[in-house]
Amino acid sequence: MALEVTAQATAPIPFDVSFRVEPGQLLALVGHSGSGKTTLLRTIAGLWRPERARVTVDGSVWLDTAARTDLPPHRRRAGIVFQSYALFPHMTAAQNVMAAMDRPDPAEAARLLDLVNLRGLADRRPAQLSGGQQQRVAVARALARRPQALLLDEPFSAVDRATRERLYAEILALRAHLAMPVVLVTHDMNEAQLLADRMVVIEKGRVVRQGSTAAVMADPDALRAMGIRELAAMLPVTVAEHGDDGLTRLDAATGPLWLPGVEGAPGTPLRVRIMAHEVILSRTRPEGLSAQNILPGRVARIVPGQGPGVIVHIAVGGDEILARITRRAAEALALRPGDPVHVILKSMSVARDHVARAPG
Repeated sequence: MALEVTAQATAPIPFDVSFRVEPGQLLALVGHSGSGKTTLLRTIAGLWRPERARVTVDGSVWLDTAARTDLPPHRRRAGIVFQSYALFPHMTAAQNVMAAMDRPDPAEAARLLDLVNLRGLADRRPAQLSGGQQQRVAVARALARRPQALLLDEPFSAVDRATRERLYAEILALRAHLAMPVVLVTHDMNEAQLLADRMVVIEKGRVVRQGSTAAVMADPDALRAMGIRELAAMLPVTVAEHGDDGLTRLDAATGPLWLPGVEGAPGTPLRVRIMAHEVILSRTRPEGLSAQNILPGRVARIVPGQGPGVIVHIAVGGDEILARITRRAAEALALRPGDPVHVILKSMSVARDHVARAPG
């Protein structure tokens, strides 16, 4: 039941994009606003037709401009979760879900709401639900169509950070029940890295890079061209002193960092961008290492990533550092929320352009 998309257009947004999503796979369309991501999603759903395009799902042709085939949206088995959720305000959660069914089925609506962790909330209207709960109703409604493809148009952008991270974990768990292609539109590379099997990075309607998540994230040229950062955290520091060896001591909340090529007079506030894949974690302070770049912290939470990795959020003072480690390493460390942990960062792993003046 693979989804295959090829689309070219000169207006309103010029683009030329092709990709394929396998059953059970989540593909992220990543790019800046205006790059053509949502237009591609609308093309799949039948809400817009470009000049030349072909969209097929499991061999069924939804759109083929050359053959003049163009199924209307209601005949395309696509489940869509919009950025605004687009729930009917006068309907309950269960009624919103049943509105997407060919034949309303209260038992099936209850099953889908249970699937998205909304048991007991079937009779509430959207105004009585939080943003995260509304998003879950929208997902349940999309699944109620028994779709051949699930389309997510920046579904996490309207909720706060804490809710967004809970929803990430729920989407990852939900994927175990989905056997259809899933397309996620996002401008957040961190979000894409966490959720997607594959990425298509789009810039001005053109594919900059596509492939497995790991392959795209390992391509610094593609990321740099897009101005998109890899999974990272910003740590506030203050310039303390410049050493004769070319290293500068920066004071963080819980200890010093020694980094090369840093400019600024003592007392200057800076922010250091710490890439998640460069962070090393240790249960105990490693012996044989100097005091440089070993910060004590505490595990705040652990979020499962797509594929072989997990994302560990470490509280360091009042700030947070992210670490992307393999599942095997996570199992060996046996980390749990609240556990003490040491963050280790090699001096040479922080590039000069990862250090910037603090705002204000």
